[in-house]
Amino acid sequence: MEQEKSCINVKGKTQVGQTPTRSNTDVINDGGLSRSSEEVSVMGMEQRTEVIQTSLDLSTSTGGMNSSSKSKGVPISKQMIMDAYRKVRQNKGGGGVDKESLSDFEKKKSRNLYKVWNRLASGSYFPPAVLEVEIPKDDGKKRKLGIPTVNDRIAQQVVTTYLEPRMEQIFSNHSYGYRPNKNAHQALHEVQLHVRRYAWAIDMDIKAFFDNVSHELLMKALKRHVSEKWVLCYIKRWLEAPIADEYGKVRYREGKGTPQGGVISPLLANLFLHYVFDMWMEKYHPASPFVRYADDLVIHCSMKWQADQLLEAVKARFLECGLEVHETKTKIAYCKNSKRRNQFPVMQFDFLGYTFKPRTTMNKEGGKFLSFSCAMSQKKMSKITKEIRLSKLHRKTERSLTQIANHYNSKIRGWINYYGKFRWYDMKRLFRCFNSRLIKWASIRYKRFKKSKVKAGRWLRELAEQFPNTFYHWKYAIFRSA
Repeated sequence: MEQEKSCINVKGKTQVGQTPTRSNTDVINDGGLSRSSEEVSVMGMEQRTEVIQTSLDLSTSTGGMNSSSKSKGVPISKQMIMDAYRKVRQNKGGGGVDKESLSDFEKKKSRNLYKVWNRLASGSYFPPAVLEVEIPKDDGKKRKLGIPTVNDRIAQQVVTTYLEPRMEQIFSNHSYGYRPNKNAHQALHEVQLHVRRYAWAIDMDIKAFFDNVSHELLMKALKRHVSEKWVLCYIKRWLEAPIADEYGKVRYREGKGTPQGGVISPLLANLFLHYVFDMWMEKYHPASPFVRYADDLVIHCSMKWQADQLLEAVKARFLECGLEVHETKTKIAYCKNSKRRNQFPVMQFDFLGYTFKPRTTMNKEGGKFLSFSCAMSQKKMSKITKEIRLSKLHRKTERSLTQIANHYNSKIRGWINYYGKFRWYDMKRLFRCFNSRLIKWASIRYKRFKKSKVKAGRWLRELAEQFPNTFYHWKYAIFRSA
């Protein structure tokens, strides 16, 4: 690499002895990057009279991102940019306000990655507006989701990867959401263990959590563990980034909120709730274990009066920190089983797509007993069966059975892998719906069945015996037992 001195104005003329000024940060090759006074004080940039720009070779096999290149003012290497890009590409996602998709980004990957690195490493990166879209929720309402641009997702991923190992050292073992080596099944397993020991559970929901995260409190928490001013500066910019709706209307956050959908948002949310809830619970209520997955909370208590008092204490704690408990979605449930025979109006709760409630269970000797355990929730079951019906599988008679299997197997595998972790046999209703549509498809496609569902069903059952790997759920004998 070689270094060039650039003192060129926006018109392209050399200005000897003058401070270079430039109104466009898109200029890449001549190094004219505009910086605010805040950036200079935070990043410790070079003198304004002479901007030093590193010339880079973009002809490498990694698309111009040579991992041996050093950063300029901020310790961000090009290898960090490449690693972040690979993660963003793996997670996929749509375009932001610039409508640039990942495939569009790929066409000029070298130039785009260089631009992200150049601005991040020099302290001149400012995030564009976040595109706000609305997605339907299970209760019929809509959730606002923020979609950053591809460039911004890469930049956020760089800082997230940089901070994550440090934050993992302080986070609670009872927090499972969006953390490496932790998942929803582990959280469900811990709740399953707690409901056997504790008779009462508080199922808690935080009202509009991502919209009410206090910037002041979040930055205060960050400063306890982050001394790098460039990290704090970039996070502050992401928190204050403008929001654009689908009609182009732009608004700004007023000291609170982080976009649900941003790459760095889960890490910031975990840090915020670590101090607001996790540490507070472990310090003041150590006798009541809890499980948290992002903003979904379950707290366990031995007695009803303890649950009542603790719920009021948590509400007061949240109000102090700018949060509010969702009254209609928060409840105290009685974990009834064979040993707990009392009655209570609420004896079930939902957590991460599963429903915990009293269920008849077989023991090792073949006998039956009442346990308080989890299985796929009725809400999720209805949602997926509706999705199967709306797909109109029975009308796709132009496709072969193999083509239909290739189309649906990835979805079926996902359903079983997640919702079949506990009591997978309770998913029979879901696959009964799928199989009935498949039988209807066969009765219409093959004339020899003469639209008889009985004949088509018999044929498919025989096929499931001979070729159980055709559909992913056939290997579990779900077709034959449905």
